[in-house]
Amino acid sequence: MAHNHQHHTDECCPAPHHAHHHEHGSLWGKVALIVAAALLLAVAVVIEHTAHLPMWQLLLIYLVPYLLVGHETLHEAAEGLAQGDAFNEHFLMTIATAGALCIGFMPGADCEMAEAVAVMLFFQVGELLEGYAEGRSRDSIAHLMDLRPDVAHVVGEDGVADVAPEQVAAGQTIVVRPGERVPLDGVVVDGDTTLDTVALTGESAPRVASVGDDVLSGCVNLTGVLTLRVAKPYAQSTVARIIGLVEESGERKSHTETFITRFARVYTPIVVAAAVAVALLPPLLSGHFMALLPTWLHRALIFLVVSCPCALVISVPLTFFSGIGGASRRGILVKGANFMDVLARVGIVVFDKTGTLTEGQFAVTTVHPDSCDDTRLLHLAAHVEHHSTHPIAAALRQAFPAAEADDCEVSQIQEVAGEGVTAVVDGQRVSVGNDRLMERVGAQWHPCHHAGTIIHVAIDGTYAGHIVVGDRVKPDSARAIAALKRAGVQRAVMLTGDRQTVGQAVAAQLEIDEFHADLLPADKVAHVERLQAELPQGRTLAMVGDGINDAPVLARADVGIAMGGLGSDAAIEAADVVVMDDHPLRVATAVRAARRTTAIAHQNVVLAIAVKVLVLLLATVGLATMWMAVFADVGVTVMAVLNATRALYISKDE
Repeated sequence: MAHNHQHHTDECCPAPHHAHHHEHGSLWGKVALIVAAALLLAVAVVIEHTAHLPMWQLLLIYLVPYLLVGHETLHEAAEGLAQGDAFNEHFLMTIATAGALCIGFMPGADCEMAEAVAVMLFFQVGELLEGYAEGRSRDSIAHLMDLRPDVAHVVGEDGVADVAPEQVAAGQTIVVRPGERVPLDGVVVDGDTTLDTVALTGESAPRVASVGDDVLSGCVNLTGVLTLRVAKPYAQSTVARIIGLVEESGERKSHTETFITRFARVYTPIVVAAAVAVALLPPLLSGHFMALLPTWLHRALIFLVVSCPCALVISVPLTFFSGIGGASRRGILVKGANFMDVLARVGIVVFDKTGTLTEGQFAVTTVHPDSCDDTRLLHLAAHVEHHSTHPIAAALRQAFPAAEADDCEVSQIQEVAGEGVTAVVDGQRVSVGNDRLMERVGAQWHPCHHAGTIIHVAIDGTYAGHIVVGDRVKPDSARAIAALKRAGVQRAVMLTGDRQTVGQAVAAQLEIDEFHADLLPADKVAHVERLQAELPQGRTLAMVGDGINDAPVLARADVGIAMGGLGSDAAIEAADVVVMDDHPLRVATAVRAARRTTAIAHQNVVLAIAVKVLVLLLATVGLATMWMAVFADVGVTVMAVLNATRALYISKDE
């Protein structure tokens, strides 16, 4: 079956694609197959056994279904000869079937014309099924190419104008109507709606967006009219980035694909030479050349049919392409089949903490009142931190939003650098900060053993309690670590620039095997290199991160995985795999998808080689028939192609 994939690769959706599949997949191609099958049946069952025609007349009749169904194969064989690429499967199939058509003219030889037409017919049925399976695989990735909108509605002084997304600059305002795809990344300045993000992230549940929310290009606006302020030009948008990743994915072949391609280039000429030897050497050595030539020529023709490397050359690239497509359906973009190979052999997964295993946003996790209740403690802290821009201050305000609307009087706000803030709230001096601030105001504070940033509160110099502010662990982080262990990953490691106590608490909560805290980016690279040295032979290391400071270590790992939904451009550029929705559980899904894909590819290799070797041995000793040869070539190819499409279907996250 058609291979030579490098010559038929689609620009946007690279795949093992062949132009003649379109013909056989068309209505005409299907009708031609049916008509040829009917003619073959009529000639073989009725005409050949009742009319008793001369051999040359029978050949002319058999040529009708043969040419009807095989003209594309003959054309491909001739084209290969003209281009100096004679040794392909079309050439092998042409020689084998043409020889079978003519062998009946030799004295003492049986007529093999029906078998010759049947071989060509089943070969084209296999082509049809291959084209169908390839189309399914291509569709799984092609849906990502539909993310690109054709137009953006730009708001200007003269009203709304429709322009190409590439012509819109950052800072301009655009309108997105219900049912339209968001053309550019932006921030909502007016309106609220729900967004369908399934094409980006694989999540079926719509997301709510309102004023102030970031919206990614490629989402579908489901309900309300949105007005967005464009954050990035089209070239830097999420849509452009995804399309670039998809285009890039077809350029990198897996090690298995590369081996099979090289194998086929060497294998096919050897097979032709071996077939010639099978046909000529035994008759020559026997001393009865003409008497034995038909028998050994028949065996050589069977040898050629069996030897076609279709199952290997087609099913292996198709398997990896299907695996990449299946992963994309789950919101995982793999930049190439070679990374599938590496990901399948992962033994250690290293995680960054902030923004990867945790939300990356501070929030109040615990309140420990001492001389007042929880509500009053949060109330006072929110008022004191009302004007601060620090992330911890924002977390305190968020924990008690009612403070924004009440009529408490706040005055004499004073920020003490490195310690905290003091203010007078309704006549009481309230101090909010660390232990040094408590000592400054004379409050008898006590330590807290909870992980996180401890915010102490004192009222008029009397200790009132403390609030723990921390970076919350993502809901599916623990499940992600457990799922990786079930997938066969030996160790999960966490590297963080956060404090030792915080890192220890997160590692214990998630049951991570090893963690290291207080790290700079260079320290993370050093730890990754140490872990790589500890890996057993054949195993690889994956690094999962999201921030710009993760780019060096993502590039240093055997396979870098970027949490792309909120991740930085630098991290996504440096990574080999991009998780679009920031769920750590997708990392386990990616590993399972890679292992399933490579397992299916290896199954196809073993199946094809085992069946072909068996039938080749039988053919050499005269025990194989042309029908067995058809099964060994077309039958095995069809089974391998259908098996390859299983890589499309990846079970949901556990």
